[in-house]
Amino acid sequence: MIEVKHLEKYYGSDGTVTKALDDISFISYDGEFLCIMGASGSGKSTLLNCLSTIDCASAGDILFNGVSFDSLKKSELAAFRRHNLGFIFQNYNLLDTLTLGENISLSLLINGAAQGTIQKHIHDIANQVGIGHLLDKLPSQVSGGERQRCAFARAVVNSPKLIFADEPTGALDSASAISLMKIIASLNHTLHSNIFLVTHDALCASYADRVLFLKDGKIFSELVKGEKKNREFYHEILDNISLLGE
Repeated sequence: MIEVKHLEKYYGSDGTVTKALDDISFISYDGEFLCIMGASGSGKSTLLNCLSTIDCASAGDILFNGVSFDSLKKSELAAFRRHNLGFIFQNYNLLDTLTLGENISLSLLINGAAQGTIQKHIHDIANQVGIGHLLDKLPSQVSGGERQRCAFARAVVNSPKLIFADEPTGALDSASAISLMKIIASLNHTLHSNIFLVTHDALCASYADRVLFLKDGKIFSELVKGEKKNREFYHEILDNISLLGE
């Protein structure tokens, strides 16, 4: 469980201070797929950066299963990142000189996985995301959607507790984006990981369990999917976006 308590984030110095996050509080329970939406400058990427320990909050607290990030020493925080966090970015962040299989293997090697199990892990996750036949290809030899599937496979191959995705479909066409979101939603149920997705795309957001809408650094509203179908949830999300004034 992730608990966010009265989170605030300031940028700048005296006279030019910008309040990016303003008293943000919420709880994300085990296995939840949470989407964060809002206009540019609303604070959604800042919130994601604080949740993922990329950035530090100016005030407030973030707790993982009751343990505050602020209470962890640098070495403990580094170990926490290695064993519990997975990241997916809009620009893939794959190493161009390595094959897709080698890119996926990086997080396994960093975490000291047994050599005899690495290939099995790679093939298992690659098959689940539909790129099992492309493991010997370089990133430049496959499509953008396939590169992003590889990036997702790399992020989840260690079965992290927390997965952070910042506009992962931003560089994809609509068909590839929907395909990736179906994979993410499906593996979310398999892995029982908490997924935090930042997106501008209401269709992508409709795959989440809950959507938080930010405006001017505050939580403006939220929607819970419950038993709704994606189409119904999608239209609810669009209605809330219109209330944000986007």
